[in-house]
Amino acid sequence: MEWLVPRRTSSIHSVLKRGIPREVDRYLYQLRLSDDVLLDVMTRFQAEMVKGLGRDTNPTATVKMLPSFVRSLPDGSEKGDFLAVDLGGSQFRAHRVKVFADGKQSSQLESKFYPTPKEVTEGNGTELFDYIADCLSDFMETKNLKHKKLPLGFTFSFPCKQTKLEEGVLLAWTKHFRVRGVQDTDVVSSLHRALQKHKDIDVDVLALVNDTAGTMMTCGYDDQRCEVGLIIGTGTNACYMEEMRHISLVEGDEGRMCINTEWGAFGDDGALDDLRTEFDRELDLGSLNPGKQLFEKMISSLYLGELVRLILLKMTKEGLLFNGKVSTALLTKGKIEMEHVSAMEKDKEGLSNTKEILTDLNLFPSEEDCVAVQHVCTIVSFRSANLCAAALAAILTRLMENKKLLRMRTTVGIDGGLYKTHPKYAKRLHRAVRRLVPACEVRFLLSAGGSGRGAALVTAVALRVAAQRRRLRAALQPFLLPLPVLRQVRDSMRAELEYGLKRETQAEATVKMLPTYVCGMPDGTEKGKFLALDLGGTNFRVLLVKIKSGRRRSVQMYNKIFAIPLEIMQGTGEELFDHIVQCIADFLEYMGIKGSRLPLGFTFSFPCRQASIDQGTLVGWTKGFKATDCEGEDVVDMLREAIRRRNEFDLDIVAVVNDTVGTMMTCGYEDPNCEIGLIAGTGSNVCYMEDMKNIEIVEGNEGKMCINTEWGAFGDNGCIDHIRTKYDREVDEGSLNPGKQRYEKMTSGMYLGEIVRQILIDLTKQGLLFRGHISESLRKRGIFETKFLSQIESDRLALLQVRRILQQLGLDSTCDDSIIVKEVCGVVSTRAARLCGAGLAAVLEKKRENQGVERLQITVGVDGTLYKLHPHFSRVLRETVKELAPQCDVTFMLSEDGSGKGAALITAVAKRLHNIGQK
Repeated sequence: MEWLVPRRTSSIHSVLKRGIPREVDRYLYQLRLSDDVLLDVMTRFQAEMVKGLGRDTNPTATVKMLPSFVRSLPDGSEKGDFLAVDLGGSQFRAHRVKVFADGKQSSQLESKFYPTPKEVTEGNGTELFDYIADCLSDFMETKNLKHKKLPLGFTFSFPCKQTKLEEGVLLAWTKHFRVRGVQDTDVVSSLHRALQKHKDIDVDVLALVNDTAGTMMTCGYDDQRCEVGLIIGTGTNACYMEEMRHISLVEGDEGRMCINTEWGAFGDDGALDDLRTEFDRELDLGSLNPGKQLFEKMISSLYLGELVRLILLKMTKEGLLFNGKVSTALLTKGKIEMEHVSAMEKDKEGLSNTKEILTDLNLFPSEEDCVAVQHVCTIVSFRSANLCAAALAAILTRLMENKKLLRMRTTVGIDGGLYKTHPKYAKRLHRAVRRLVPACEVRFLLSAGGSGRGAALVTAVALRVAAQRRRLRAALQPFLLPLPVLRQVRDSMRAELEYGLKRETQAEATVKMLPTYVCGMPDGTEKGKFLALDLGGTNFRVLLVKIKSGRRRSVQMYNKIFAIPLEIMQGTGEELFDHIVQCIADFLEYMGIKGSRLPLGFTFSFPCRQASIDQGTLVGWTKGFKATDCEGEDVVDMLREAIRRRNEFDLDIVAVVNDTVGTMMTCGYEDPNCEIGLIAGTGSNVCYMEDMKNIEIVEGNEGKMCINTEWGAFGDNGCIDHIRTKYDREVDEGSLNPGKQRYEKMTSGMYLGEIVRQILIDLTKQGLLFRGHISESLRKRGIFETKFLSQIESDRLALLQVRRILQQLGLDSTCDDSIIVKEVCGVVSTRAARLCGAGLAAVLEKKRENQGVERLQITVGVDGTLYKLHPHFSRVLRETVKELAPQCDVTFMLSEDGSGKGAALITAVAKRLHNIGQK
């Protein structure tokens, strides 16, 4: 078993050469900690961290894991003039910190130190805070600052329960403080009251900070990898940046927050009793707070000198030191201090220092006594470093687990007299940490300016974040559509539906309300083999669909997917339809049915004007298609011409179908109550069964016909311009069809990613993202696909994974950047869902009025990747419909392949109705 004791260092070699008696070593055996023991301590501490973070387990946890409400680390853009006061050590300090946003991470610190007399540290609360206010007033007078209104950060190095950054209720005093009337009160309010007595100064306390968090922030300003703060001095503590989703004590799960572990109380429940020695117990009993802060009493400099004294006293009483003569110094509590221990452990002058110190204490040591005492000091301080390393290793391991990393580089900001002044403590700590977490590459960064500068930086970051939030809110405000605005959209859509149905207004209507000549829904008697074609995106599908009727009613499908290259999408119409026929030929060959003349349904997901079910004149391309010589032409004729040109097979083209209609038919096959089809995917559209008497552009008043609304063009007449943002306009202007399909460009998957990209560019120009640097990848149109919105907004996705997605896009983001990007994605997709819901509410209300009922019971068939795959779109859509169409009870039914199965069902229904007509 390997011992974490420095047997290889030169000073220990010299000690070993001189020989340490077995009796002396016996006293120190329990203080030696092996690797296995330290790893066990590390595991115990990890369990306590989890306990402290849990809402239900926190009350009984010894490691309190206190949220600090410090949510962001410095990013270098902070600037301003700040005050800081620092209470917690042997002196009270007042600081002025100037922070410069000069690109060099520079700041200027001016400080003044004030004593903390016993009458202040053990008096009453009013006296303490009046003293702080008096010292601050004196400092401001000295620095000629009384004429300025300055923000102040308050470093208060005692455990506090915080509910916000500028508030903290003291849980318990530690160190040598015993001030009456402060525990369980808000220390910031107490400081405010004291400051108000000084009418000549105007100070605003914006942040309450623990010294550990201040250390992390100070080092984080110099090294952005720093996400852990460590204090090893009079007291000891650590903090780190924890994922919000793990902090059940605080509402919200976005981002990170600094957790003040208050690890000094680790072991107060007996968890370390097997490691505590008789000397630890004696020291604890003689302390001001017996049974509390037991881990701190094994580590911090406030207690290590006393621990050495107790060990030396017992060894002397047993005749192992100083010829058994117990001096007054050994009997006097606090007589041996940490500075003595540090001096005795120095390499070259350690033994001579030891002799001098012991002589000053009237102990008159022999050379063997000096060697033994130096050995005691070494073992005591070594145990302190090892225990500290075990707890720190637990924090580092948790950070790695949070980030799901096998290896990690990070920085630990560190402060405290023990770490700074002890000749070997730092090296021992570093080595132990690296042995316990070898997969973690740790840089230990000494805090420059300490916790006071850190408090000022916390305040600076808080001001910077608040200013950024205001600007971010201003940029995103236009996307937050209140209910009255959505009602206006619903009513405008309703009016446009009516315009599209009326003969005299249809030509000018933006919502074209195209008749599909689909006049019936499936009744279960459909049967046979059918071909279906599906054209509507970058891929083209050919399907063979077998429909069985009767008791064993079923639909079987076989399909093959073919890509449509960009040069075909944007080439000539003849090239496009020749490519489609080539794909059909490949599929018929593949299925062995090239000689069969099967009925075919053609799903053509672009706006068409139909005069019959098997004829469709293309009104205009959408979704990135620009093939020439197609608009104004009958796409069924173009398909037939292409089949004739190939002259390999023949097909019976029965129906040309929109994918929305196919979706409605697919769901109608399962649920006869389905009379609306909705697509929320690459494009956005809706269809519904309208009473023939309301369709003025088609002859006849009996029965119903499916109307393909083509609502994507809603707003092309300017009726929704008041809700379009500058980002919508930029997306529209850069599209293939400027000024057209405006509603679709605000609601469909094809455009949402591009809206997000435009917002991110604007926020970056404002300095709110990516450190103000617009990367080349962010400049590329289309780089931010809508699938990334779905991934980024996933509730299961940690911010680290959001950062990885952004890195894949060439965007080097911080944690704060990731939070903002997630928020931007959220407002864009939420607006899309709410606008879609407003449009659907208009259709539902029309259906309700058509039927003349108080409450409408109806099913909406839905398809599209946005609805299916986005984590929140479907919920927000449903909620909006409920708000805007409260008299409609709507069931949303997911379509199973509306564009394939639906096309075949429409063909089957058309054949059935045709046969009935012939009979």
